Formats: sequence, C-alpha cells, structure tokens
Amino acid sequence: MATLSRWRTPDFAAEGMLRGLRGRKRAARLELLEHLHRQGVPLAELKQAIAEDRLALLPAERVLADKKKYTAAQVVKRADITPELFADQRRAAGLPVAPEDEVAYSDADVQAARRLKEGLEAGLDRDAMLEGARAFGQAASQAAAAARALVGESFIRPGDTEHDVGLRIAEAARTLQPQTVKTLQYLYETHLREQVRSDVVAGADLAAGVTGTRQVAVCFADLVGFTKLGEQVGPEDLGAVASRFRVLASEVARPPVSLIKMIGDAAMLVSPEPEPLLEAALTLVKETDREDLPQLKAGVALGEALNRWGDWYGAPVNLASRVTEVALPASVLASTEVRDAAADSFTWSFAGRHKLKGLRGELELYRCRPGKLSREGSPNERTNSAKEK
Repeated sequence: MATLSRWRTPDFAAEGMLRGLRGRKRAARLELLEHLHRQGVPLAELKQAIAEDRLALLPAERVLADKKKYTAAQVVKRADITPELFADQRRAAGLPVAPEDEVAYSDADVQAARRLKEGLEAGLDRDAMLEGARAFGQAASQAAAAARALVGESFIRPGDTEHDVGLRIAEAARTLQPQTVKTLQYLYETHLREQVRSDVVAGADLAAGVTGTRQVAVCFADLVGFTKLGEQVGPEDLGAVASRFRVLASEVARPPVSLIKMIGDAAMLVSPEPEPLLEAALTLVKETDREDLPQLKAGVALGEALNRWGDWYGAPVNLASRVTEVALPASVLASTEVRDAAADSFTWSFAGRHKLKGLRGELELYRCRPGKLSREGSPNERTNSAKEK
C-alpha cells in the first residue's frame, strides 16, 4: 500500500498548487505537475518550486542534477582530505557548503575532493589551489550564466506556458549540456596552449622561484556617465549597452592584446607591447562613438606586473586605472613610459602634469591619437596653451 500511495497522483488543487490560475495556464501547470510527479519528484519539492517561482525550471534541474548520496563527513573520508580543506575549496569556487550531517553531495563531489588530494600530493601549494578554485569558479559561473541566457533567448517564446517552457528547456539541457562541456574543454585547452606559447620566463626568475612577472602594457577603458545613464534608462537598455561594450572590447582584443576582464562599465586589456594595445584602445574609442554608445576614455601604463590566475597585479595596473580617471571623454591617455616605448607609431600631445590618487608627486601624461608620432619639446618649453584642458 505504501508503494501504491507513493505513485498515486495527489490532488494538486486541494494542495493549493493551482491557486490563482485559470484556463490554459491552469491546465498547463497541472500537466507539468503530473509529469514531474510521474518522474518521482516529491510533493514537498514541487510545492517549494512553486513557492520559489521556478516550477518551469524543475525539469532542467533534474536533467543536470547528480544524485545526493553523501554527507560532508563521508566525502572527506572517501577523499582522505580534511573537512577544512573541503569547505574552503567549495567556498573559494563559489559553491555552497551544506551542514555537516546533511546528505548533500554526489559522486562528482567525491571525485572533485579526490582531485584536491592528488594536487597536494603532486606538490601544489594549498593556498595556490584555493586561488585556482576562485578563478575557475568565477569562469565557470560566467560560462553557466552565458549558457543559461542563450537557452532562455533561444527556447522561451511569447505565450509559452510553464509546461511548454519546462519540457523544452529540459530537452535543451539534455541535448546541449554535453556539447557545452566539450566546447568549454576545447576553449580551455586552446587558450592554455596559446598562453603557454606566449609565456616567457627569464632565467633569473627561475633561479628566484618566480614566474609570471614581466613587463606589460595595461589599459583600462571606461564608459563615461554609465552610472548616470542607469538612472535615465531601464535595466534592459542599460544591459544592452553593457553587452554591446563587452562585444566591442572582445573584438579589439586580438593577439597579442588580451581582454583580461570586464569590471562593470570598464574593460581591462593587457599586451606585451604597447603599440597593439594603443591601437586596440583607439579602435575601441572610435567604435563606441560610431555605435552611439556613451563616450569612452582610456588610460595606458607600462611596467612590471605579476600574472596570477589570469589576472594581473602591480604598478602598471594601478597606474593605468588612475590615468583613466583623469582622461577626457573620447581620449586615450598614456604615461611617459608608454609614449617613449611606442616609437613613431602614433601622434602625441602633452596632456599636462597630474596628481593621481595614491601616487606620489605629479606625473606627465600624453594623449595618443592615430597617425605618425609628432614629438614636442620638453615640458618646460611648452606653454600652458599647448596643454589639454
């Protein structure tokens, strides 16, 4: 009798799970509830999904879900790692940590924990592994968000019911998830191969046990008035502006220029040489103007920086950010080192001495424009009228 009652269809209306729905919407929800119940979804889980307004996504969740079989204690015992390392790694990767006695983990979680053990045995530093987890977690989260948006835009149509959306997205998840994993693996391996090819580690660095430090040109490009724009237009329009800017930043980032990250309304680009980075910045300024986006301003600096997990740290990163703050709209502003290193590739004008936040003294800055370099005399020989206001 217990087995029969388990599969007996509940009275969803009596349970209050059809409340407020009529006609086609009511019939569609009932059909989806019956389908999920036949798939073995407990009544309590169905009620929770309705309360959280995610019933239509439940079929896709079941496609992607792993069977929960272990508590945290069981995972760490099977992987032979400490509970602290297991929890720290999950938090670093942006994953939830369940209460100690909750059955919340799957075989995949055990395998991931075992890879931690293998990493330690191979000689990887614990803190470095956690840094890696943060970087990989952020990248995976962004990839998942992109895939989710792609599915939503492609498979949700006007007039859809919960039943339509739920089963269609579940089928898309079942079909596309393996392809997405293969695509991510391909992109990871390709990017890694290209980065290894471009990495240069000096002998002195190897002797000192240091890798990832090198001279690079760094650029920050910032949309002017983006925050204020958010007060004037709706979220969708603001999102469209940010999305188009991201696309443009990606398009100008051609090797050796790399798009490191997007920070709100700003893009960070890096190159081993300043010339291609300046070309990219000038093109980005031109393209944002051509597409009637908010004006762009950019700052470029050159110096020794440290590459850690795909991001860059050091003096040129901080300087480029500060230079961007004082740049005029629709301009590319650079430090003296960048101007000197860029040889005869551009036209330059002196932009004055500036006191930049967090930096001592005043720094000479120069505006970069397309065309052949036109060097001016020393700063003492320039009149105030020659400076940009």
